[in-house]
Amino acid sequence: MIEDTETIDEFLARRSADVEEAVRKAAAAEIMPRFRQLGAHEIDQKSGPHDLVTDADREAERYLTEALTRLLPGSVVVGEEAVHADPATYEAIRGDAPVWIVDPVDGTRQFVHGDDGFCTLVALARHGVLLASWTYAPARDQLATAVRGRGAFLDGERLLAGPAAAGSPLRIATSHPDYTTDEQKRALLGVWAAGTAPRACGSAGLEYLALARGELDAIAFSWEAAWDHAAGLLLVEEAGGAHLTLTGEPFRVTGGNTLPFTAARDAATARTVRDLLAGTA
Repeated sequence: MIEDTETIDEFLARRSADVEEAVRKAAAAEIMPRFRQLGAHEIDQKSGPHDLVTDADREAERYLTEALTRLLPGSVVVGEEAVHADPATYEAIRGDAPVWIVDPVDGTRQFVHGDDGFCTLVALARHGVLLASWTYAPARDQLATAVRGRGAFLDGERLLAGPAAAGSPLRIATSHPDYTTDEQKRALLGVWAAGTAPRACGSAGLEYLALARGELDAIAFSWEAAWDHAAGLLLVEEAGGAHLTLTGEPFRVTGGNTLPFTAARDAATARTVRDLLAGTA
């Protein structure tokens, strides 16, 4: 347990490995036994046919909620499934308590279809500042971590995104058309331009990991649910990347962002994509 006089930084220095273990155990207990084994009764729709939730999502979030708040007493969890059940839960992200931002299965559609392109996302924040993150792709046995000011790592190896390749089209993952309104689609049209190679995104968490690894140049997303972005934004920042909203300000996990926004492998690319989105390039 965290001691009364311990800071969050001290907690992270002492207990990060325990958070990693909790994330791995949640996946081992609740996600992977259901991978490619889901029955129809274990899958439900939320807002529509593309917005799926499974027993793996629900049970993994319950597991993580119990484990993470036990590790850090006084902390709270903002999880995708809890917020779906009670939208008021989201307000905790703006409160004073340390908050765990959790997406138990990011890429549920891929998970349902037996594709290994899904992950579990956990971030720790306080007062809107992202402090640490864990991105775990259990079917690929990959774990990416970041702690503010201490770098980003994939399976223990330092991640440095580096600049985009000069003269090559910018590889940009965008909000998937199945999850966007007509207005959101129009707002993203700027990235379809000379010198770009846009495509629809898969799991947001894995797209952020691709950015941090230098395998993707940028993302352009039109929604701001913190559980999709928090872990990845810190991972990209600590790998040397940057993120900007349409107004040129960094993305805020507490909300109120002017959308769409971009995250990119370096600051120059972030500015380029932001200008494309704003129609000022």
